[in-house]
Amino acid sequence: MAEYICRLGTPTGEVVTRTVEATAERDLRSKLEREGFRIFSIAATGGLGIRRAFGGGEHHVRKIKTEDFLLFNQQMSALLRAGLPILQAIGILRKRVHNEQLRVTLEDVEEKVRAGQALSQAFAAQGEAFPRIYIASILAGERAGSLDEVLLRYVSYQKTITEARRKIKKSLAYPTVLVGASIILVGVLSTYVIPNFMKLYSGVGAQGLPMVTVVVVSTSEFVSKNLIWLIPTIIGGLIFLFVWRRTPNGRLAIDRWILKTPVAGETVRQMTIAQFTRSLATLLAGGITLPESVEIASESITNRALRHASRNVLTGIREGSPFTDSLEASGWVSELAIDMIGVGERSGALREMLDEVANFYDSEIDVRLNTITTFIEPIILVFMGSLVMTILLAMYLPLFYMIGNMGQGQTTIPQ
Repeated sequence: MAEYICRLGTPTGEVVTRTVEATAERDLRSKLEREGFRIFSIAATGGLGIRRAFGGGEHHVRKIKTEDFLLFNQQMSALLRAGLPILQAIGILRKRVHNEQLRVTLEDVEEKVRAGQALSQAFAAQGEAFPRIYIASILAGERAGSLDEVLLRYVSYQKTITEARRKIKKSLAYPTVLVGASIILVGVLSTYVIPNFMKLYSGVGAQGLPMVTVVVVSTSEFVSKNLIWLIPTIIGGLIFLFVWRRTPNGRLAIDRWILKTPVAGETVRQMTIAQFTRSLATLLAGGITLPESVEIASESITNRALRHASRNVLTGIREGSPFTDSLEASGWVSELAIDMIGVGERSGALREMLDEVANFYDSEIDVRLNTITTFIEPIILVFMGSLVMTILLAMYLPLFYMIGNMGQGQTTIPQ
């Protein structure tokens, strides 16, 4: 038995997405038609199949800049609240947007809506240009007749996610600059400064130099003499790592390794919990069922290892287990988050509690990132200072010995 994701029109006029098991797609089509469903799409389960079930996957469009996308949705919501029809609102915004990629995409969406497709179908047909959570939100707005409210809710969600990413990039920017400066400094000292400085000691044998000078000079000579193969090796290794990371197995292995690191692993886990719960809250608020919301929110998880683990949550829900029990069985959600979500599930306020969990972990991430940055910056500065001090000692210590011993008639440098 194979599993298929079906996008169907019900006899009452609703548009639903269901997962159905069948021996073959042809048999499934016959069964659904006999039951009175209108079939929009049927696709086998899997990454590409899921996108096709929503009408996408036929072609791929580059993702649109977040800022332009948010502005479009804010304006779209305002026009819909003002009472303009969807087709007219899209036409007005298409002429006003400055992003060429978005303008071309909206032209295609307008054509599809004019041809009779639903707005969610038209957006989904753009491939990967729009996230699936956005398409699902539009679908929920179409069902409930509150598309303008759904768009505003999605804008709020996307702003929160974007702000969290901006904070992370800002926290890591300064340490990254320090590490880059350290690498450049070591490279310049090793390949240029040290070799030229050692010409002063050309008449002194290696046995006459301090140990720190011998080590630094030996390292510098090794780097200078082997640059012809060191640089291609490093570049080749980085290219291999980059290509391997883009493969499913490589990305999964790297993501698993990140989760095992002491500090980064817990940070990534907290970030994923915050994003997962916020996505769930947004989808549930739009009227999407819990199984569909979990399936869509799982796709928003960037860490492949945690994404694989989240699939067990969906499996548990479909088998009839409570949502909290399914989360606990997946093994990647913290006990605190599970306890909070459990309270919301039992009290009938699951969506509100999911928002609270997301806000709580957003605050935790801010504190953790500030703490990490506070510790990393002095560590890097101490490392850079120690490195420069070691190199300066290696270069000037023999010179001080030579000047001090000249008056005593000694020709060797004490160890």
